[in-house]
Amino acid sequence: MAQAYVTETGSDGSGPERRGPRLRRLLDKLRRSLGSWRGDRGIWRRGLILAALALILALVMLLHAQIPNRIGNLGSLTETFLPWLGILVPVLLVLGLVRKSAAALIAVLLPAIVWLNLFGGLLTDRTGAGGDLTVATHNVNAENPDPSGTARDVAASGADVVALEELKATAVPTYEKALAPTYRYHSVEGTVGLWSKYPMTGAEPVDIKLGWTRAMRATVTTPNGQVAVYVAHLPSVRVKLQAGFTARQRDRSADALGEAIAAEPLQKVILLGDLNGTMNDRALNAVTSQMRSTQGAAGSGFGFSWPASFPMARIDQIMVRGIEPVTSWTLPETGSDHLPVAARVKLAATGS
Repeated sequence: MAQAYVTETGSDGSGPERRGPRLRRLLDKLRRSLGSWRGDRGIWRRGLILAALALILALVMLLHAQIPNRIGNLGSLTETFLPWLGILVPVLLVLGLVRKSAAALIAVLLPAIVWLNLFGGLLTDRTGAGGDLTVATHNVNAENPDPSGTARDVAASGADVVALEELKATAVPTYEKALAPTYRYHSVEGTVGLWSKYPMTGAEPVDIKLGWTRAMRATVTTPNGQVAVYVAHLPSVRVKLQAGFTARQRDRSADALGEAIAAEPLQKVILLGDLNGTMNDRALNAVTSQMRSTQGAAGSGFGFSWPASFPMARIDQIMVRGIEPVTSWTLPETGSDHLPVAARVKLAATGS
């Protein structure tokens, strides 16, 4: 019976003997199309505008750090969504084929090479095994309709240390109750909080020049030594038609956070939070220049975290100093407009 079944399904019209001719016809069609370009002197004259657009695209990605922020923080806006410029490469490629433009097809190689140089490494799986501390962070959204369920979802990640941002005062007791069975130690400062399975001391606000508390620091004593853990929720940015990418308050807070981390006496430091900016954004240099992104070092893909319904940017960050990232990932969607992010790191191999 099995032999008869295999024989029948191999000749039902959808087997290799049908797919073979179909592939050959497709290749023949492509060969004829390319062959029609021979002797066409216009292939070098057509599509010059497309070629120019490809060159401009390559220059924008290559020289993004030179785009000024004086006008509407245009440089930061470009850097926030820099990976998405790669979508224009296949668009230009298709248009070049439609126009039968050799100039455009050659020019489009430049932005493709630049994009791969900038982000090609993120397309590979850099995750590893091992590690001795798992951390997670989540902007839970002040308007979250299910804070208890969100807390349980984050705890289910297995994280030893959890940071929550955008905590609404009236919802704090709900989060505390939901997380209490898993995390013995916790502290809430303003709108941010930290929960830990390990002893936590010295919890205090961190002044990021806002006038209210949206950042904190605590010492977590793990089996492999003490770690300074910072939690931060930098001010939101806005894209306005008249003002552009407004981020001055965010930028000042990033500078203040960077100063606090630079003055941290402990060698092992972890930053968890919603920084409202990507690792490419120069405005966060005060922080990013002295810390490593776990996603960049040990993640798989871009790890976009916002908006949760269709993630387009990673503005929720886990960064480390004096610690080795092992793996980094995003968690499933909760009742928030952000995705939670998590990472596992190795403490034992570095000095205390």
